[in-house]
Amino acid sequence: MAKKKTETKTSAKKTVKAVRPASGKASPKKTVKKATKKTATKKAVKKVAKAEKAPKMALVNNETKKLADAVVDGILEKKGTNISVLNLQNIHNRVCDYFIICQADSSTQVNAIAGSVDEIVKKKTNEKPYRSEGFENSEWILIDYVTVVVHIFQSNIRSFYNLEALWADAEIEKIASN
Repeated sequence: MAKKKTETKTSAKKTVKAVRPASGKASPKKTVKKATKKTATKKAVKKVAKAEKAPKMALVNNETKKLADAVVDGILEKKGTNISVLNLQNIHNRVCDYFIICQADSSTQVNAIAGSVDEIVKKKTNEKPYRSEGFENSEWILIDYVTVVVHIFQSNIRSFYNLEALWADAEIEKIASN
């Protein structure tokens, strides 16, 4: 079967090169189209649209970072110890952007830290927690700000659950407390 190379012009003034067998039907697998100026412009518009979304995302991350910093300030205010900030933003199936974990020596101190975190976050960022739990026995209080989740443990409970090991692929920042 003999094949002929032909050039045909379409209505959009694109040059289409096709390999046609002797029967005259074009083989779809071997059709090659040249890009037009119109498609190149559409691609450029899409790139600009993506670039415009980037600053908005940076703003969200900046607000989340401010919230995380306010939480740490609240913990330090009541002398919480062994503070770990787990940055989960680079993890695909994360539940939030930051886990902040600390510990206290007694249930009274756990309650005091939770109250301090709530107060300082409201003062600095005007955020209220989406949900809080664990105040009944004050061994482990969880405060959920959606993008930042705070865990306040008594020392023995923290070592038992070992949350840092569960999120070991996160970036962990240890904060020294005085």
